[in-house]
Amino acid sequence: MANRHAESGSRLPGLWWQAGVNYPRNIPPETVSYLDSLRRDIEFSTLLRGEALRFRTTWGLFSPKAVDEGSRLLLDYVEIRQGDHSLDLGCGYGPLGLTLARLAPQGNHMLVDKDFVAVEYTRKNAKLNNIDNVDILLSNGFNQIEDRPFDVIVSNLPAKTGKELYYLYFYDALTRLRPGGRIYVVTITGLRRFIQRAFLEVFGNYDKLKQGSRYTVAAATFGG
Repeated sequence: MANRHAESGSRLPGLWWQAGVNYPRNIPPETVSYLDSLRRDIEFSTLLRGEALRFRTTWGLFSPKAVDEGSRLLLDYVEIRQGDHSLDLGCGYGPLGLTLARLAPQGNHMLVDKDFVAVEYTRKNAKLNNIDNVDILLSNGFNQIEDRPFDVIVSNLPAKTGKELYYLYFYDALTRLRPGGRIYVVTITGLRRFIQRAFLEVFGNYDKLKQGSRYTVAAATFGG
């Protein structure tokens, strides 16, 4: 029986024991089972830029049950050649960076996130999809990224991070892009004018690739 009263000395009387967790006995068994189900990995398959990919995720990560609309929109507009090197800044569980790794098999691709759970699941997903031309790193922005050049930088920028952090990202990206390299971002449409101003200030150019009611995709070129 999955739910049972603990009898060992390490499990207190009056508790259910499930998935390594002691729950009070007054919690209904069906609730305990539901909580246990939430601890299991979420798994799904999807098609991104024509590439069939599988993902394992968990609650607490962004958009854990399906790749979000903004990331899908961004991928539709990224230009990448087979030998390009890319950086996915704030990779989550890896949909952007792993897709780029598939599209550019001769390049090397770095995926970073400040959340250790995101990094853990990105590593799981790289292995799940047999993608080995990637480096996956715990890093707050560019802080832990070695000095290496990229042809493409992508980021699904969170809406409430703060404009100060965006400026750090953009100026740091300026130092890591190869001449002619591009940064692509997707944001909520309400941030589009700020992104335009910031890209013009930092890169000297701005390219609005797609504006929808919810999300806008923009790019800038280093030396463009």
